[in-house]
Amino acid sequence: MFTLFCHANIYDGSGEASFFGDVLVRDDRIEAVGRGLPAPEGANVIDAEGLWLCPGFVDIHRHADVQPLLHWSGEAELRQGITTAVSGNCGISLTPCGNAFRAQQTAFSAAVLGPVPENAPGTYREYSAFMEKAALPFDFAAMLGTGAVRISLMGFSRAPFTKENLEKAAACVEEALALGAPGISCGIMYMPECFNTFDEYVSMLRPLGRYNRPLTAHIRGEGDGLVESVEEVIRLAEAVGCPLEISHFKSCGMQNWGREIYRAIEKTEAARARGQDVTCDFYPYCGGSTMLTTMLPPALCADGADAACARLGTKAGVETFRRAARQTYPDWDNYAVTLGWDRILISTVAQTENRRFLGLSVQAGAEKFGFADAEALAAHLMHTEGGACGIINLSMAQEDVDAVAQLPYSILISDSLYAATDTPHPRLLGSFPRFLREYALERHVVTPETAIRKMTALPADRFGFSGCGRIQAGCRADLLLFDPAKFTDNADFSGRSDPASGLSYSLIGGVPVVEDDQLTGNRPGRWLRAHR
Repeated sequence: MFTLFCHANIYDGSGEASFFGDVLVRDDRIEAVGRGLPAPEGANVIDAEGLWLCPGFVDIHRHADVQPLLHWSGEAELRQGITTAVSGNCGISLTPCGNAFRAQQTAFSAAVLGPVPENAPGTYREYSAFMEKAALPFDFAAMLGTGAVRISLMGFSRAPFTKENLEKAAACVEEALALGAPGISCGIMYMPECFNTFDEYVSMLRPLGRYNRPLTAHIRGEGDGLVESVEEVIRLAEAVGCPLEISHFKSCGMQNWGREIYRAIEKTEAARARGQDVTCDFYPYCGGSTMLTTMLPPALCADGADAACARLGTKAGVETFRRAARQTYPDWDNYAVTLGWDRILISTVAQTENRRFLGLSVQAGAEKFGFADAEALAAHLMHTEGGACGIINLSMAQEDVDAVAQLPYSILISDSLYAATDTPHPRLLGSFPRFLREYALERHVVTPETAIRKMTALPADRFGFSGCGRIQAGCRADLLLFDPAKFTDNADFSGRSDPASGLSYSLIGGVPVVEDDQLTGNRPGRWLRAHR
């Protein structure tokens, strides 16, 4: 089967200047790139005059672990041009998930992964076997998260690893890598990973160095502790002997804007100058998304998040939280102080009674519905929702985001969360067209060629997806065709949650998944395994 794109403005993913020409696709591969290519007999000829043709977008940071179990359409991804995605980020992966702590683990991850079916795979091996047979809307890979590893073995205890559990943790990492996991992720900011010692991390991640695959790191602190947290993961990757990807590289907290991200970049570039393989990624918004329980000071969670949330249902528990939430800490970023409750939006709830708070800041919700203060509402939500309450932190300065976007080694991601909600973070639906539209075409932060490279070849290379992310002969035929004036995002922080629009055509492995801005229903996706 042949498809010929004629007279296109081609952005090949390399970052080099675009050029006009034709691309011939045969079955699942690009057969030729040139000008005046003849159309084979029976070929589907598409006149691309005035349109851009580029590789499909590669999103290496989506929390879509559970979605293949639900036979989801992939509309949010496909309509913004994503043809390959990686899940299992931030230490929060679907597996491993053992029976002993399953209820706690799935409740904790609900605001990130969404509800987990009861019959979900419990090990990476079982997950991989399922994914091999699944009908996927696009190519899909999954990392293993060290947070999931710890919870599956120890629950939310802050006790140190026993020798036996540390060996089991390393064995989980080894198994996932042997089965083709493209990397391992950690979420040092989150409970209970924040209780891991440096040496415990090194021990469990040792297999990663042997496979030479990346550690993707949600660092310990992205506010006051940003620089020290970057230094910590650089040392960790160096000790393990693996590449490092700093996830959603940003500086949070108004007092840090315009300063700390540049200090963190200096640390990153110093490591690169020493020969260490360090890169980073970012999303094109000034607000992040996470769980409300990240607002709990670790000192209140000595006996686990569940116990801490239970105490928030008492008057004494609320008062303890109120006092703790109004302090600063040398080893933990307290966004209640550095950002303020008026910049923390309530985005996800599971309880019907709490839907009235959706889209409001914690401060506004408290004032509107008669709570004593913002801490009282936050306590109510954590007590009634636990880990199921998601928030959006309007925590970043645009100039800082732009600085990261301009780094030659930074990669565009979405960091999409899949909690059950009507008001998701807009990055779920529009990160990729937004980056191209706003950062390249409107504000000229980067060139279109650079923008497309950050969404195609750079992420594909980072995870070793050979033959992906470029328009050249022999590469997989993952291609997007669009009018740059029409291809756009349609979601924002106001609660508008519409998918992207404007794609004329999208192919995955030569199979059309979008035609004239509509899904075809084809599901040509593959389960991807690393081979290096």
